[in-house]
Amino acid sequence: MDKIIAQLEGVLQRYDELEEMMADPEVINDTQRYLQVTKEEGSLREVVQKYKHYKRVQHDIKESEEVLSDSDDAELEELAKEDLANLKAEKEQLDHEILVLMLPKDPNDDKNIIMEIRGAAGGDEASLFAADLLSMYQKYAERQGWTFEIIDENRTDVGGFKEVAVMITGTQVYSKLKYENGAHRVQRVPVTESAGRVHTSTATVAVMPEYDDIDFKLDPKDIRVDVYRSSGAGGQHINKTSSAVRMTHIPTGIVVAMQDQRSQQQNRERAMQILRTRVYDFYETENRSKYDEKRKSAVGTGDRSERIRTYNYPQNRVTDHRIGLTLNKLDRIMNGDLGEIIDALIVHDQTDKLEHLQDVGA
Repeated sequence: MDKIIAQLEGVLQRYDELEEMMADPEVINDTQRYLQVTKEEGSLREVVQKYKHYKRVQHDIKESEEVLSDSDDAELEELAKEDLANLKAEKEQLDHEILVLMLPKDPNDDKNIIMEIRGAAGGDEASLFAADLLSMYQKYAERQGWTFEIIDENRTDVGGFKEVAVMITGTQVYSKLKYENGAHRVQRVPVTESAGRVHTSTATVAVMPEYDDIDFKLDPKDIRVDVYRSSGAGGQHINKTSSAVRMTHIPTGIVVAMQDQRSQQQNRERAMQILRTRVYDFYETENRSKYDEKRKSAVGTGDRSERIRTYNYPQNRVTDHRIGLTLNKLDRIMNGDLGEIIDALIVHDQTDKLEHLQDVGA
């Protein structure tokens, strides 16, 4: 714990510096810098408060121990023993809480997300499963009080999706849905199957934190913008004007086409938002791949080709393969009751990181 305490002293010193910066007129007048400083201050606040509490408890333990060693008053000693027992129990609890707070933080946990769901292996059945996953996440988002908005879609003739992109906004969205990144497998009898045979199909889910200009700025020289007339539904206004926008990020070849908004300006803004997120995710995935070569994460790499979960309809069973969790309530899970799976993934990830932190701090 000594190494952890040394780190906490450094955190406390940094927090004091941030508080001074937040009162500095020069920082206050620089909007971008002030936002960065307040964001860092907010990320450290809880651990600083906990550590200050920890230091007070340590001080009280020392005082109680001094009373026991110096006093010859039996009644006072009894009170000191009782205080000491309570304080040591409190310190033990704080030890654990501080270790959890000192776990490496994912800087994206408080971000909104863009989620992309694609039908993969299985043809029409895969596209229908993609639609079922979309419904599942929408219902889960409603339970969380989040906002769920479809921003791009490519439907199939059978009512499914070749691909669909949604934006989910709210509190701590990425922290809960980041574990959904990967390939999802379904085992069931397709509606088109006359012989009643169980088929296996897959859909992929990509979860990308939303980035703004403060986090990541695209160079305008790297972006080619094309405008064209929207197609499909939208009325005469959309069909008669070049309101649709296609943006291409030349270095990566990533393309975003947007025609769902009513004006070209709205389509430009939304396309840029999605392009920024996809490009950042592209570069982050490259970095993550290099990191994962050295050390596998507790819940898998998050690679989109990795099968993370199976949904077995005949047995009403869902299995998350990364942590070996099986739940016989697929009907409830598809209705948005994802909390038990997500909580188990978070706990598993925290436990692995906690063991590593304790090894480092030993």
